[in-house]
Amino acid sequence: MGSLSLLLLGTAVVGALLCCLLSFLSLSRRSLPLPPGPKGWPILGNLHQLGGKPHQTLAALSRKYGPLLSLRFGSVQAVVASSASIAAAFLKTHDANFANRPPNSGAEHVAYNYRDMVFAPYGPLWRTLRKISSVHLFSVKALENFRHVREEEAAQLARALLSRGEGGGMANLGEEVNVCAVNALSRAMMGRRVFGSVLGKEAEEFKKMVVELMQLAGVFNVGDFVPCLSWLDLQGVVSRMKSLHSRYDGMLNGIIKAHEATVGIGGDNDVRKDLLSVMMTMRGQAVDEDGGIISNTEIKALLLNLFTAGTDTTSSTVEWALAELIRHPRILKAAQEEIDAVVGKGRLVADSDLGSLPFLRAVVKEVFRMHPSTPLSLPRMAAESCEIEGYHIPKGATLLVNVWAISRDPAVWPSPLEFRPERFLPGGDHAHADVKGTDFEVIPFGAGRRICAGMRLGLRMVEFLTATLVHAFDWELPPGERPEKLDMEEAYGLTLQRAVPLRVRPVPRLDLDAYSAAK
Repeated sequence: MGSLSLLLLGTAVVGALLCCLLSFLSLSRRSLPLPPGPKGWPILGNLHQLGGKPHQTLAALSRKYGPLLSLRFGSVQAVVASSASIAAAFLKTHDANFANRPPNSGAEHVAYNYRDMVFAPYGPLWRTLRKISSVHLFSVKALENFRHVREEEAAQLARALLSRGEGGGMANLGEEVNVCAVNALSRAMMGRRVFGSVLGKEAEEFKKMVVELMQLAGVFNVGDFVPCLSWLDLQGVVSRMKSLHSRYDGMLNGIIKAHEATVGIGGDNDVRKDLLSVMMTMRGQAVDEDGGIISNTEIKALLLNLFTAGTDTTSSTVEWALAELIRHPRILKAAQEEIDAVVGKGRLVADSDLGSLPFLRAVVKEVFRMHPSTPLSLPRMAAESCEIEGYHIPKGATLLVNVWAISRDPAVWPSPLEFRPERFLPGGDHAHADVKGTDFEVIPFGAGRRICAGMRLGLRMVEFLTATLVHAFDWELPPGERPEKLDMEEAYGLTLQRAVPLRVRPVPRLDLDAYSAAK
């Protein structure tokens, strides 16, 4: 009896070992390794390693572990793409698999619980919002229809800066440009300015709200990655998001009420063709099979997207452009000479002049390369597991594309830390490169299905406003500051802000009639 028991026990042990071996062999055959990456802490994973400027930290980690990096944020598996070829593998070859966003507190508490265009799941609502905004704001026809709006608001900006510079006054360039961008967009969206012609407390408060939103959206919130700790709100992020959402919601409700009073409660589409009027006529219409309809919530969510991402990215990029040009007087002079030759000094730049300004457009490309408005792409999530470069990317993994690191890759960009617009001109090492999502070595607007819907308008606004400021003014720094010592430190957020706002004195360089001629 004892011998039989031992025999049965031995057989069971051997069977168990064989099962384990077969399971291991099966797993090893079907599973590839995760991409390399640093070890993390228990519970938090690698969250503690990100620091205050995650795009720079992740770039440093990629230099150590490779361009495809594996990290763990709490319970979430994350992968980071830091080279053009790896980004293309995700955003081109496997684009459909990464069309959705992972859950996050910003989308829940600020963006109307995923009812906006940026964070909505890839599906009917997303397609509806994207189509509406594309047709009425971002299409080639819409850009042409609203050309006069951009020109009038740029002229208003030039006059405001002219006034600021009188008597040696200084201007906060980012705030001034932001007001211009907001008013140009709001006139195209709903037929009227949001702010008056003079920068006041209302505009300053709005700029602060946008910057705060971008900062909060860029925070790696512990509660998003360690659900059991979410209720503690350890970083105070959720409480700040809820407070900010309340302020935005009040502003957006006011905008809709004012628009209803102007065009009628129904928002008659025969009377007004602007985007907000069109959205108002769609209220109550179904957008999916689950009973989802267009309501004021979706309208406010889309307006929030446009007023934040559509304005802050423009003003911050133009601010970086002027800072780089002030630091490089030779390049600034070359840009001014090009514009003078095309436009002269008797009028301001027109939107139609941009096609004749190849050097200015190369300057803008170089600014997008060195200071991408979104240094880390908005996260995407793997719908199914897949293989990238021989590594296993599990289902549900969060993807981050380090746009900042890609456009500073020394293997692709000679002297990547030098500001050299000539690299984009004929004969330059990147004369072929564009910024519209097909050349993965420089993708400031992203790429694939989730590429920035407002790319055309954003690029046009940055080019046009930069050209206007370069042509209309010379620029002086505050007393005691030298161009070569200008602070270029970054302040991380969802958009790449300057740590120190650019304060400058605009000095007119055109005939005075040029500033007053355009009304």
